[in-house]
Amino acid sequence: MQEPKNAPTDGTPVSEEELRAFERATRDLVGVALRSLSALGGIVSLAQFRLLLVLYERGRLPSTQAADALGLVGSSVTRLADRLVTAGFVVRGSDPTNRSVVTLDLTRSGRALVRKAIARRRTELSRVLAQMDPETRASCAQGLAELHKLIIAEFAAGDPHSPVPL
Repeated sequence: MQEPKNAPTDGTPVSEEELRAFERATRDLVGVALRSLSALGGIVSLAQFRLLLVLYERGRLPSTQAADALGLVGSSVTRLADRLVTAGFVVRGSDPTNRSVVTLDLTRSGRALVRKAIARRRTELSRVLAQMDPETRASCAQGLAELHKLIIAEFAAGDPHSPVPL
């Protein structure tokens, strides 16, 4: 019988306290992400920002690839894009080799909005992290980097078109 994928490599079970700590950290970091969006004055929702972030990181994409990256169906991305096009943050286009393919890309305003949200998030994180003991902070960063690699390996299986985190 094979060991489950989520079993610790050294056989040590994950404690309830450890799980709770990671759940709290997840909520805290989502809170930071949401505050970075609310600092924009509620211009975009979290779902809309995720689409903007995919386009910011990957550039112009067919809407189907954007949907795949977000783990959504095409019609959901179409609705998100409709609102973002109306707001002036996204522009629709077509693939020159296949005019039936609808592409999405950021406008200058869309890029500026993403940069502003990222800057706000980084400022808030920097302010809090600066209060931590440097050794603890470095250890946390190392642990988070390892966690990120494991999550990507577990859920994305190295697929470059896997859902994008916040």
